[in-house]
Amino acid sequence: MTYLTPRIALVGDRSPAVRSHARIPGLLDALADRDQLVLDAYWIPTEDAGAPGALDGFDAVWLLPGSPYRSEAGALAAIRTAREGGIPFLGTCAGFQHAVLEYARNVCGLTDAVHGEEEPDREQQVIVPLACSLVGHEGTVVITPGTLAERALGATDTLERYHCSYGLNADYLDRLRAHGLRFSGADESGQVRVLELPGHPFFLASLFQPELSGDGTRAHPMIRALAAAAVAHAALGEATPA
Repeated sequence: MTYLTPRIALVGDRSPAVRSHARIPGLLDALADRDQLVLDAYWIPTEDAGAPGALDGFDAVWLLPGSPYRSEAGALAAIRTAREGGIPFLGTCAGFQHAVLEYARNVCGLTDAVHGEEEPDREQQVIVPLACSLVGHEGTVVITPGTLAERALGATDTLERYHCSYGLNADYLDRLRAHGLRFSGADESGQVRVLELPGHPFFLASLFQPELSGDGTRAHPMIRALAAAAVAHAALGEATPA
């Protein structure tokens, strides 16, 4: 059997002005060189991500920072495709925010749910400005034991770098939880910073930016975990009869 390199969709509006985007090539090299996790990566602009079949054949989807996205609909379509198709998914910063928005609309029945950055005058804002902006800050994130987040990080607390000004509206926590979303990481004040979806092969999102961890010569554990999940997804696809 010929081994196929796992394909990962980097969904986002690539810009040299976004620090996390600039880190991606080096992180992919580090995954290959240091972790023997080789991925075939493709950047997909949000305007293209919602097209029929745009994510066919991918073994992982990574929704990157950089909001507001040029196409909210494309970003949400990428999340839904990964969620419903069992494709490993990682959302970071804006990716976390839009994972909440997608779940609220399509699973929780909150069809009027909006992102406060994009529609600040609408009422049903599931993503709202943080009381204190986290841009440029570092802080401890406490991880719930026995979760995907703990397995990915290998720890129950982690020091992470933020670059976000928006987060989850706590008024919707109970509704999201009741429909199956799990919040598996919080900062020291109890504010949600990590989410995951039990029953999915790999569905994880963080309000912090693992792309900015360290000096960029080694991929953050969450990124390594996504890469490993992509390898497993590709292997499963090869093992499945056509």
